Amino acid sequence: MLSRQLLSPRIGVLGSRFYHHAAPVIQELKTKVEHLAAREQPRLLDIKKKYKDVVIGDVTAGMVVGGMRGIKAMITDTSDLDPVEGIRYRGMTLKEVNAALPKAQPNGKIGLPEGAFWLLMTGEVPTPEIVSNLNEEMHRRSWLPADVIESIDALPTSMHPMTQLAIGILAMQPYSQFTQKHSQGGLAKKDYWEYILDDAITLIARVPQVAARVYRRSFYNGIFIETDPHLDWAGNFANMLGVSEDDNFKEATRLYLTMHADHEGGNVSSHTTHLVGSALADPFYAWAAGICGLAGPLHGLANQESLNWLTRLREYHQRLGIEPSAESVTQYVKDTMAKGLVVPGYGHAVLRATDPRYVLEREFCLEHIADDPMFKLSEVCFETIPPILQATGKIQNPYPNVDALSGTMMQHYGLKESDYYTVTFAVSRTLGVMAQMIWARAMAMPIERPKSVTLEWLSKTAFDKARK
Repeated sequence: MLSRQLLSPRIGVLGSRFYHHAAPVIQELKTKVEHLAAREQPRLLDIKKKYKDVVIGDVTAGMVVGGMRGIKAMITDTSDLDPVEGIRYRGMTLKEVNAALPKAQPNGKIGLPEGAFWLLMTGEVPTPEIVSNLNEEMHRRSWLPADVIESIDALPTSMHPMTQLAIGILAMQPYSQFTQKHSQGGLAKKDYWEYILDDAITLIARVPQVAARVYRRSFYNGIFIETDPHLDWAGNFANMLGVSEDDNFKEATRLYLTMHADHEGGNVSSHTTHLVGSALADPFYAWAAGICGLAGPLHGLANQESLNWLTRLREYHQRLGIEPSAESVTQYVKDTMAKGLVVPGYGHAVLRATDPRYVLEREFCLEHIADDPMFKLSEVCFETIPPILQATGKIQNPYPNVDALSGTMMQHYGLKESDYYTVTFAVSRTLGVMAQMIWARAMAMPIERPKSVTLEWLSKTAFDKARK
């Protein structure tokens, strides 16, 4: 249903003041987190008391001047990145996660991302009943207060979608249960995580609403599509975008949102959220900051850049009037590299094999969009590019990563505005950063405060140690 306003009988009421009801599924989630935290906290305390002076690794001058890459300086239990298996959610590969998670009924084949959130939070694969109940609770919390809608709609439609998203999330901050309770005084440190969890669930519930609103007002003249309470979290987001009625677009969205949900804690958006949250800023403040980091071209634009490069490659073949082949793609790639440019969508800082997320995307595309011209071109690239990159001897991982296909998949189903792609990334990553934030408070992690040094100190120290 199309409308000029996202209507709700509750708009205008400070409804989120009342969301702190103990829904059974949220109580169950809290109980599981509490039990798991009680099991893990002794290990953390043991490290603090017995092993705090144990050296766990070296920090080189190159790490300090190289963006702290490789420094082991954080605890993130929700996920870890293996060089071969790729990202693992609580020890499970994404292939295992996708197979194990409940699916959309009646014919879904892709695991539901809200189920991935439960897994990240508890270490357990949820039952279909749990996911259904969690969806029902998130639908209950998902409506946007009138002042949040007014704040978003006051923005220029020419403003970048990521800016609108960040502002929309900040507009929800006055409804933070944690901030309200903490500012009143008397909130015990051991109880912080429960209020953070309540805020996080509401934020996760509302992010698709904000993101869809940003999309429709930016690209569809403010003609909005109302939420469908019968759809799952990702399926409803896909439906509110309004670009395709194909159920496979909902499946593609579920896959995308599950794959991008978490990626350890050191990337810019996750680390920013953790850092801001460590100062006891609430989830709305923290994730708005994380989204601003995600908007940076070195972090969140890889998907867009990969699609743009593939589009230029297709146009190159169209100008020449030839079909893509190993020879023609090889020439284009070599020309790209001769200009000092990288080939986006290939390589990874940690992985030493084809990105498992790419493998899942490719399997989906082979089943559903095998005849898409851009996908056919990507298949030629998949066979051709890795040997070229490997032959340079400069690249440790010449294989495709998740960004090589994400944009192609979105574009096929009608989501063509590449400026918006990072917003879909943000919707997905909300799951992971919120799980990490809840766990940081449940484990009573301290404020983050690394020591900085001057260039003079680093230069002198490195020189002195090198002489010894």
